[in-house]
Amino acid sequence: MKMEWKPEQEGLRQILTLLKESQSPDTATQRAVQQKLEELNKYPDFNNYLIFVLTKLVSEEEPTRSLSGLILKNNVKARYNSFLPEVAEFIKRECLSAVGDPSPLIRATVGIIITTIASKGELTSWPELLPALCQMLDSQDYNVCEGAFGALQKICEDTAELLDSDALNRPLNVLIPKFLQFFRHSSPKIRCHAIACVNYFIMGRTQALMLHIDSFIENLFHLAADEDPDVRKNVCHALVLLLEVRLDRLIPYLPNIIEYMLMRTQDAEEGVALEACEFWLSLAEQNVCREVLGPRLPSLLPVLVRGMRYSEMDVILLRGDRDDDADDAEPDRESDIRPRFHKPRSHTIKHNAGAGDSNMSGGGESDDEEEGGDDDGSLSDWNLRKCSAAALDVLANVFGADLLPVLFPILKETLFHDDWVIKESGILALGAVAEGCMGGMVPHLPDLVPYLVCCLAERKALVRAITCWTLSRYSHWIVSQSHDLYLRPVMTELLKRVLDNNKRVQEAACSAFATLEEEACTELVPYLGHILQTLVYAFSRYQHKNLLILYDAIGTLADSVGHHLNKQEYIDLLMPPLITKWNVLKDEDKDLFPLLECLSSVATALQSGFLPYCEPVFRRCVSLIEQTLNQNIANSQSPEQFDAPDKDFMIVALDLLSGLTEGLDGHINHLVLNSNLMQLLYQCMQDPMPEVRQSSFALLGDLTKACFQHVLPYIPEFLPILGMNLNPEFISVCNNATWAIGEISIKLGAETSKYIPLVLNHLVDIINRPNTPKTLLENTAITIGRLGYVCPHDVAPVLHQFVRQWCTSLRNIRDNDEKDSAFRGICQMIQVNPAGVVPDFMFFCDAVASWTHPKDDLKEMFTKILHGFKNQVGEDNWRRFTDQFPVQLSARLSAMCGI
Repeated sequence: MKMEWKPEQEGLRQILTLLKESQSPDTATQRAVQQKLEELNKYPDFNNYLIFVLTKLVSEEEPTRSLSGLILKNNVKARYNSFLPEVAEFIKRECLSAVGDPSPLIRATVGIIITTIASKGELTSWPELLPALCQMLDSQDYNVCEGAFGALQKICEDTAELLDSDALNRPLNVLIPKFLQFFRHSSPKIRCHAIACVNYFIMGRTQALMLHIDSFIENLFHLAADEDPDVRKNVCHALVLLLEVRLDRLIPYLPNIIEYMLMRTQDAEEGVALEACEFWLSLAEQNVCREVLGPRLPSLLPVLVRGMRYSEMDVILLRGDRDDDADDAEPDRESDIRPRFHKPRSHTIKHNAGAGDSNMSGGGESDDEEEGGDDDGSLSDWNLRKCSAAALDVLANVFGADLLPVLFPILKETLFHDDWVIKESGILALGAVAEGCMGGMVPHLPDLVPYLVCCLAERKALVRAITCWTLSRYSHWIVSQSHDLYLRPVMTELLKRVLDNNKRVQEAACSAFATLEEEACTELVPYLGHILQTLVYAFSRYQHKNLLILYDAIGTLADSVGHHLNKQEYIDLLMPPLITKWNVLKDEDKDLFPLLECLSSVATALQSGFLPYCEPVFRRCVSLIEQTLNQNIANSQSPEQFDAPDKDFMIVALDLLSGLTEGLDGHINHLVLNSNLMQLLYQCMQDPMPEVRQSSFALLGDLTKACFQHVLPYIPEFLPILGMNLNPEFISVCNNATWAIGEISIKLGAETSKYIPLVLNHLVDIINRPNTPKTLLENTAITIGRLGYVCPHDVAPVLHQFVRQWCTSLRNIRDNDEKDSAFRGICQMIQVNPAGVVPDFMFFCDAVASWTHPKDDLKEMFTKILHGFKNQVGEDNWRRFTDQFPVQLSARLSAMCGI
């Protein structure tokens, strides 16, 4: 018989002192505790003490015992595989004996340790665990049953896949029927555990659950009206998941489920209502939505709009009830500032209008903003209000104008209500349906937009804020109407709100203005003076968080009006505050990101106007890249001494250099010459992080266009790297690498020939891949065309492998230099290998007809090829061929090429 392990009093005393000290708020004490823990971990039986305190030392207070268990859990996580076998056995035994501890806190802590061990040893090395827990479910002692269920729920959550595998002999065949029995247990806590356990297996369509799916659904319906909110919440969650995975099984019950969810979406407990509200989001994605939900819209929409109101608690937290809501003198709390994500540069191509990508949504590309704007940073991110607004948004997309007859009476009642909370929810609803119902809303906008402009002056800040967002959702329409009637008043009032004395309104107005800028583009030119004066004045007023949004509004303005910004009076207004900020910020300050992005747009727009500022900006960007690369090397050589760098600094700096290069063109020459940028770029191009490579290739393409003499010496090193990055798994990296290869080939000319084997096959694969995104297809086609332009004899032999995809992917892009060089290439390849185009000649004709104004010599090339083909096949065959053309195509070709 082995001796049973017993703690020594002295050891126990030390550990208890340590546990007490670790609850002290003092950082020095905390550090000492950490050090002591490291030392104690050298004793093999330290973990025995920890489990002993947790499960046996009833004389101590529960929080102290639980803490002992949490330290043990961290040890298990970090080094369980190096525990001595007898220590591991002791811990497992103690855990199983304490599953039913009378204290809920201790039970839960034991459950956490069990699942941590299970996910470490993958359950396989602890075969008796599941049978033991399963047996405990049948215990008459509530504590044992609840503790076992708690542990099982954590195991189901952590290791759902493993439980459904042969490795363990498929325990779910036993567990799932067992869980279903407990749906009718007398204790709500147990019923709750039982549903939660089964819910983990819905998404994976676990076989054992699918066998019992009808019994599962029946049991859920039995619990539909349960008095416990957590049970109701789990029932709603189960139905939402089943809707996504087993709609076929729910179809017969859908009308009843819809009635049930309508009731639950109004549940007094917000948690239940939120879970139920998710159901509408899921249902909108199913094809049956129109059919099953159409008749119930009159009941559902009022519920959703009611759910969009701020709760009383929200109003208190957001200080929404005060009329004097000036708070812009208070500094921001750092915790209010959300992390921003920089979107690295990607090379895209301008399209002809109507090429299938103009959207009436009025949101342009930026439709990922949250419903109701980022309206309440201080509240939990996802709540009933946002979920209800999101549901109304997706339903508007499903039902379109059919939603409006039901919605209009609700809007009439809410939009003009005396209670500001109700009025605010009406304005949010109006914004939520903008995308889906735009067509049906248009006749009403001449009345609604002026009304919204009045609401911008409302006393309550939360009403002013939401009105900014809703107006921005209709900006597409506003911009397309008479400026005097709509754009000018909307813009004037929005700019006043940009200078509101409430921070939430400033934020909403700034974001809304950025959306308006994207839609209006050069339509804003007449108002630039007033816009810039406002935005620059905001610089002196804004606290930290909103400054970041202001940078975005300025950058978007520069993107929208382009070179119209290059006027001395505008430069004198805009640049001093930007450069002041630039000088104040330290190299390690993350606020540099949005400022660098903003400067990148400004530099591209100002072009030569940016010259006086370019040198310090260029130098600092190069230095940021160099510091990041150096820190990366230091970290990889001695990770315990140096932290890994934040590579965003490097990405943003590369992108700003791209903006500078594009804006200054040849003027960048002497800056590149006197720097080590090309060597740094060579390192960045090989970085393991895709976003770094993406931005490197964008910069390489821009430098190639602006100052190829500095790129030329590196071509033998650069091209193999570009070839290796033609991997469509990383779409943006691949896209920018493709574009850079095309730019280099144009500059390199016939010399490109020796590099074609490195890239051509990859490009042909990409253009023929199904589901390749449009931008990547277009860039690939242009680069293949450019390679054919400089080296027709190298590319023409494989013409038949890509010509059809090539023609279809370029037919919608606007006339520009890229398109010009690509089409010259295809013409030269056809001259070298005419047979390669024969089977797909109609596609070529269609692509030629996509030109509006080709240059004369290009038009001549087209004419020569078409006439050559006609002469080759003879008059009769040519007529038979052209008879298949759509009328419009024949007309365009005869006008262009006289054929």
